[in-house]
Amino acid sequence: MAKAKIAVITTGGTIAMRDEGRGGVPALGPDELLAHLPPDLQEATQLQVEAFSNLPSSHFTVANLWQLRKAVQDRLERLAVRGAVITHGTDTLEETAYLLDLTVPGERPVVMTGAMYRADEPGYEGFRNLADAVRVALDPEARGRGTMIVMNGEIHAARYAMKVKSHGPDAFASPGCGPMGRIVDGKVHWHWRVEREVLSVRELEPDVHLIKAAVGMPDTLLRLLVQQRPRGIVIEGFGGGRVPPGWMSAIREAVQQGTAVVVASRCPIGYTGDEYGYAGACRDLEATGAVLAAGLSGVKARIKLMVALGKR
Repeated sequence: MAKAKIAVITTGGTIAMRDEGRGGVPALGPDELLAHLPPDLQEATQLQVEAFSNLPSSHFTVANLWQLRKAVQDRLERLAVRGAVITHGTDTLEETAYLLDLTVPGERPVVMTGAMYRADEPGYEGFRNLADAVRVALDPEARGRGTMIVMNGEIHAARYAMKVKSHGPDAFASPGCGPMGRIVDGKVHWHWRVEREVLSVRELEPDVHLIKAAVGMPDTLLRLLVQQRPRGIVIEGFGGGRVPPGWMSAIREAVQQGTAVVVASRCPIGYTGDEYGYAGACRDLEATGAVLAAGLSGVKARIKLMVALGKR
């Protein structure tokens, strides 16, 4: 019986870290990670393995994101693989996952995973997470589900996944939706299916910035940003996407000079939009030409705006 082929791309992160005498740093290579796959997976799969990088994900740049996206699409198109598995640091995992989900076409799944403990710490869960990710990529029901994050026995759709805890193996969740599936005793169980949005993109626009509103916060930072004439600004506003009324003049100026302004909510669950008529509410924002981010978080709205502006 022919073995199923899976592309495995390692990028670093805590899953590859151990204490090298100066604290945890990425140290494990792909061979060390994959040597711990359970025997049934080693017998059933042929892994096409490559090390893309060995970085903590907080060191990723827009250029890194774009190169990784190109590598993933290339491997899926060029190699006869069932899907791709990517190991990644958890700090920016949700952003990379959403970029891949939004821009890598096709039915074959992309499964991302990582770890919250170093390989030399008690409780290290990296080997199990990696095995679970390979099982998901192998599962026939994974086709058409886009990019997923597999952590702590749960499968999260990239569109909804968020890192909600700074520490602990249950750091990822899908607020308002719950996991798309789970892995129990080596078996994959699915709960629901996501409707993907896939955009064509020529390159990523790096000049897109994110700013968060807080009570009584003046428009100082926003105005400084607008003066730089960036390509895009994403604002995490209050509740359904409202901003302090004193921000409206800077937002209007930004739109008039050609800067795309997108307003998301700083709430982890919910959508932008309201029926209010006062200054700084959604009706006022849309009248200036700002765009509401629907249910996207601020970091994901930034990724989507980078893609949208990169199409031009």
